[in-house]
Amino acid sequence: MGKALEGKIALVTGGSAGIGLASARAFIAERATVYITGRRQAALDEAVALLGPSAIGVRADAGNVDDIDMIVSRIADGHGRLDVLYSNAGVYGFGALGQITAAHYDDHFDANVRGVVFLMQAALPLLSRNASVILTGSVVAHKGIENFSAYSATKAAVTSLARSWTAELKDRGIRVNVISPGPIDTPGLDGLAGGKANVGELKRGLTTMVPLGRMGLAGEVARAAVFLASDASSYVAGAELAVDGGAGAL
Repeated sequence: MGKALEGKIALVTGGSAGIGLASARAFIAERATVYITGRRQAALDEAVALLGPSAIGVRADAGNVDDIDMIVSRIADGHGRLDVLYSNAGVYGFGALGQITAAHYDDHFDANVRGVVFLMQAALPLLSRNASVILTGSVVAHKGIENFSAYSATKAAVTSLARSWTAELKDRGIRVNVISPGPIDTPGLDGLAGGKANVGELKRGLTTMVPLGRMGLAGEVARAAVFLASDASSYVAGAELAVDGGAGAL
């Protein structure tokens, strides 16, 4: 346990599982107070119980503007400021060109882009001077991946937002950076694979993309998040940090 985030108030959206949960745990280990969000109350309650008294759960849909306003109001009432905003919640799924539905498109852009934009806007009054904002990107923003075009486009948008917001927030010293994971072994792979029976095949396929020869762990992304959230990255702004085992280099 360290002190890199001692006294900081943080928000991690999508914090009830996977990368979000691992990051919330890592922030708390560095002595932050962490709000986490999730859509499913039972999973959120389990996460808060696991994380302990420094975690506060708020059930919310990352793409719903009313929910976003409610999250920010909770933080304003509870602590009055926000030092670390980790906009991590999102969705992903396969969609072949020619078969992309309006619902598929809306699901991805609402959660992965709309939610990021409106959360940032709502949180602006609470963000402290020199706050750290972290957005979840993806290695696929820079690679052509078959059947993944809508998701990939949302992550390219996120990367662009980070650059623009870095320029817009320079007078407040707020740093906006992107973490772009490669293939990470999380529970969300079950849905992407179409069920547990197909997960093994999906993992083998994803591993072939990675020079390090394995999938990443949520905790490895979380350690990168701690770096970007802390003063250790005080001169890092508008950057994209790949946590992908080298997948983006191929």
